[in-house]
Amino acid sequence: MGKPSFSERLRYWFDNWMSRGTVALMGLLGLATVALVVVVGTLAYLFHAFPDDADTADLFDLWWGGLMRTLDPGTMGGDSGWPFRVFMLAITIGGLVIVASLIGIVSGAFDDKVAELRKGRSRVLEHDHTLILGWSSKVHSIVSELAIANESRSRASVVILADMDKVEMEEEIKAECGDLGHTKVICRSGDPMNLTDLPLGSPQWARAIILLAPEDSPDPDSDVIKTALALTNNPARPQEKFHIVAELSDPENLEVAKMVGRDEVHWVVGPEVIGRITVQSCRQSGLSVVYQEFLDFDGDEIYFTSQPALVGKTYFDAQMAFNKCAALGLVVDGVTLLNPPAETVIGATDEIIVVASDDSEIRLGSVPAAIETDALMTSAAKAAAVERTLVLSVNAVLPLMIAELDEYVAHGSEVVIVNPGAVPDLPKLDNLVVRHVDGDPTKRSVLDAQNVGSFDHIILLADTSSYDDQRADSRTLVSLLHLRDLAERNDLNLNIVSEMLDDGNRELAEVAQADDLIVSDKLVALMLSQISENRGLADVFDILFESEGSEVYLRPAEHYVSPGASVNFYSVLEAARRRGETAIGYRLAAHAHNGAEAYGVRVNPEKGDRITFAKGDRIIVLAED
Repeated sequence: MGKPSFSERLRYWFDNWMSRGTVALMGLLGLATVALVVVVGTLAYLFHAFPDDADTADLFDLWWGGLMRTLDPGTMGGDSGWPFRVFMLAITIGGLVIVASLIGIVSGAFDDKVAELRKGRSRVLEHDHTLILGWSSKVHSIVSELAIANESRSRASVVILADMDKVEMEEEIKAECGDLGHTKVICRSGDPMNLTDLPLGSPQWARAIILLAPEDSPDPDSDVIKTALALTNNPARPQEKFHIVAELSDPENLEVAKMVGRDEVHWVVGPEVIGRITVQSCRQSGLSVVYQEFLDFDGDEIYFTSQPALVGKTYFDAQMAFNKCAALGLVVDGVTLLNPPAETVIGATDEIIVVASDDSEIRLGSVPAAIETDALMTSAAKAAAVERTLVLSVNAVLPLMIAELDEYVAHGSEVVIVNPGAVPDLPKLDNLVVRHVDGDPTKRSVLDAQNVGSFDHIILLADTSSYDDQRADSRTLVSLLHLRDLAERNDLNLNIVSEMLDDGNRELAEVAQADDLIVSDKLVALMLSQISENRGLADVFDILFESEGSEVYLRPAEHYVSPGASVNFYSVLEAARRRGETAIGYRLAAHAHNGAEAYGVRVNPEKGDRITFAKGDRIIVLAED
C-alpha cells in the first residue's frame, strides 16, 4: 500500500483527538469557534461589510461582536446593512451548531460521571471504618449489629466492597436494615480478590475487616482465602497488622487458611459454630438464648476491664464487687481463663472479663457485709447417663454435630437420624451408636413410628442440600407442628432444638414452642461482628464453644438454693463457688416459651435483687462439665 494521503492523516489525527474524552472535545469546539469568528470577521472587514451607520469598523470589534453572536443569537436583532447581516448570520448559525454540540457534550459527560459514580468505582476516604469484603445474607445482620455497637459514637461508617451492583447493594441494605442511626453505609462495586479493586475500600485505614464467603460461589472458602491473601501479602499494605475476621464453611480448609492469615486473621468456621451450639443447646434448654445474649450488641455483652482497686484480691472478690456486671473470668499474662479457681489472685496487669449492659455500667459497687447462706444447698454431680437423640433432616453440619455430641454423652448413647435418602459420611465415634431411618420427617406417619417420647433430645436441621432457605424453613415448621401436636395428644415433655435459616421465620417457629431456636446464619454473623469490634472475644468464644474447658450450663436451681426460699444473687454466687463454678444468671421455667420475657433467661441480674426459685428453674453457670 502507498503512503497515507493528507485526508487520511487528518482523519487519523481527528480520531485520536476525539478519543481523548470530554475535555478534548470541548477544546476542539473552542478552536472551531475561534476559527469561525476570526475567518468570518476578517472577511467582513476585508469586504467592508459594515453596519449602515458606520463607514468603518475595528477588526477586533468585529471579532468580539461575532463571538457574542455565537453565544447569543438574539444579539443580531439590531443589525443593519445587508452585507453585514449576511456575515453575522453565518457566524450565528455556526455558533448555534457549536453551542448545541457543547451542551450535548457537557450533558453527556455529566450523565457518564453520574453513571460512573453509581457503579461505585471511586475510592472511599473513610478512616477507622469497618470494611466488609464480599456479600452474603449475613451482611444485613452484621450491618445492623455494627449500627447498634456504634450508637455511642458520633460518627461511624461501614464500607462494603463486593462484586455486585452498588445501587442494588444500597437498596437491599436500606430495605433489610432500616434506620442505622449514626452509622453510614458506603457500598463499592469490585472484586475483593483483585489487587486493583481492593484499594477502593481503603483497607489500610480500616479498624476491622470482615471477610464473607460469597453464597453464589462454587468454592466460597477459596474466595475468602484468596481475599485474605490479597490483604496480607499486598505490596502496598501498611506496616501495622490488620484486624481481620473471616468466615469459612469447611473445617478442612482451616489449616491452609491459618497459613495464609497467620496472626492477622481470626477464622470463624460456620458449621462448627452451629454444630457446637446446637449440640450444647439440645442438652440444655435455653442455652441458645444465653449465647444470643453474648453474641448480639442488644442487651448484655462481654467486655474486658482493668480494675486497680481489685489488684491483690481474688477472682471471687471480683464476682462480688460488681453489682451490675457478672464476672466470667480473667485475662492473665495474655491468656484467657474462664471460670478460674475462686482463689486466683488478680495481678496488676490482669483484666477481668465481665458481662454488662454497657461499658458505662462497669464499675464497682458495695459488697454486702455477709452472705446469706441459710438457704444454700449442696448436691453431688450426677453420673453421665445413656442418652437417646433424634435428628430430623440432614445438612452439612451433621457430621460436625455428631462428632461434638459424641464428646458429651455416655458410652452406649444412641442417635437416630430420619431423612429421605443417604446420610453424609460420619466421623469415627467412641460413645454414640448411629441408626438411620429412611423417611420424610415432615410426614406424620414417619414421626409416629419413631416413638418421639422415648428420646431425651430432638434436633431439627434445615435441609439446605435439597431445598432453598425458605422451603427448608417451611419443612422445619411442619415437623415442629407435628411434634407439638404429638406432645399435646400424648402428654409428652419433648426437648426440641430447631435450626432456622431465616430470622424472619422465628416468630412462626415460636408457635410450635421449640425449646431452642438456632438461627444459623445470624449466629455466625453475630460472632463475626463481635470479634470485629473486640479481638479479645475470639479466645472467649473458642473456650465457650469447645467441649474441653469451662462452658455454660443451666443447672437445676435446687442444687444451689432451697426451692421457695427468698435469696439474692450474692448467695447464688457463693453456692456456685462451693461447686467450683461461676454463676452468671438464671432461667425461670414459667417463661420458658415467652419471647417477650427472653424465654425466662436472665443473664447478669442485679445481685441485690431478691428472687424465689421454683421447681424447673435453672441457674446459669460456667463450669468444667
